[in-house]
Order: sequence, then C-alpha cells, then structure tokens
Amino acid sequence: MSKPQLILFDCDGVLVDSEYIAAQVESELLTDAGYPISPEEIAERFAGLTWPSILMEIERESSMPISASLIEKSRKIMKERISKELLTVDGIEDVVSQLQYPKAICSNSNTESLQLMLKRSTLYDAFAPHIYAAREVGNKEPKPAPNVYTYAAQQFNADPKHCFVIEDSSHGVHAARAAGMRVIGFTGGAHTYPGHADKLTEAGAETVINRHRDLPAVIEAMAEWDEGF
Repeated sequence: MSKPQLILFDCDGVLVDSEYIAAQVESELLTDAGYPISPEEIAERFAGLTWPSILMEIERESSMPISASLIEKSRKIMKERISKELLTVDGIEDVVSQLQYPKAICSNSNTESLQLMLKRSTLYDAFAPHIYAAREVGNKEPKPAPNVYTYAAQQFNADPKHCFVIEDSSHGVHAARAAGMRVIGFTGGAHTYPGHADKLTEAGAETVINRHRDLPAVIEAMAEWDEGF
C-alpha cells in the first residue's frame, strides 16, 4: 500500500455546481451569436475547458468568427448568477472536513471566480491557501495541459504517482493523467449526462463515483491497489 500524499480537487462540477450554470449561459450566448447549441451539448463536449478555449474551438470548427465580447458578457452574467444561485455539490463539505490527507484545489477558473464560488460555503477556508488557478500558476496553461496539477504537487513536494485527483470532465482527467496522477471520476454534479461515466473512464479515470460520501473509501481502496503506479 502506498499512502496518498495529496488529494487534488477540480472545482467546477466537483466542489460547486457551477458547470450547469455555465452551460446555460454559454448556450444562450452562442445561440444568440448564430451558433445554436444546447446546454447539454456544451456540458458533454466542453466541460472542463475555459470559455476562451471553447470559443476558439467553435470558431475553428464552424469557420464562423466569434466576437471576443462574449468573454466579458459571460463573465458578467456568470458573476451575477453565481452570487444568487450557486450551491455546493451535495456532501462535499462533510467529506472535505473528514479527509486526513493534504489537499488542494486545481481549477481552470480564475482566482476571482474561485473566491466568489468557494466563499459561499466552508470550502474556501478548508482549502486556503492551496487554491490554484491554472492560468495563474506555473506556465499558465489551462487544462487539458497538466500544468496546474504538476504545480500543485510541487508545492507539497508530493510524488505525482501518489497524488489522487477528483475530476468531472474528460479534459481534466487528461490533465491529471498527463501529470502522472491517479484519477477518480465524478458524475454527481447537476450537469451530468448519459455516458458521462464512460467518457471519464475512457479518458483515464480508474474509477467513477456519483456521491462524495463514497470518496474516502474509494481513496483507501485505490491506495491498497497501486500496481502499475
């Protein structure tokens, strides 16, 4: 058995139920801009990516110019909706308080957004100061680049192969695996969709859970079975 050295959480869709809000906002903005797309398709295809990355991908795919003004529009709408609607994912505050291992947050959201989301609960104090925004640390590359996960491991002097990551998106799973870490997929957010668990497994998650209360036992079981790591 190899004792876990560090537990790393994605934020959006894992700690807080923000992905479904983002999918709604992004769907409305893109549809208004002439690219009809449903919130469900946004969640399935693009969860875990930054909004600028989504816009660039859609621009490449459609050959349709996308206005950069959508970035600021999304930021303003998301800030307003998060301040009124955001909830933590069921059970996460209790689980985080119980975990006995070092832990951190690794997110594609920026620091301002992370503070806005996390301070609505006990989660900010539970993790601070170990809350890392991918575009503000290391080489500043967002997921699916491994940058933020590699950076977090360095801050704790942790061996990546003994770091456990909880991710809800295939892009995030790819990032964690590229950093050499073990991944638990999570499908308990409001944005989950049919085939979500399969997509996470295909991306490299060793197992998938849909309830946070299962997390401590799953971490212990994976630590017992570390063959190949």
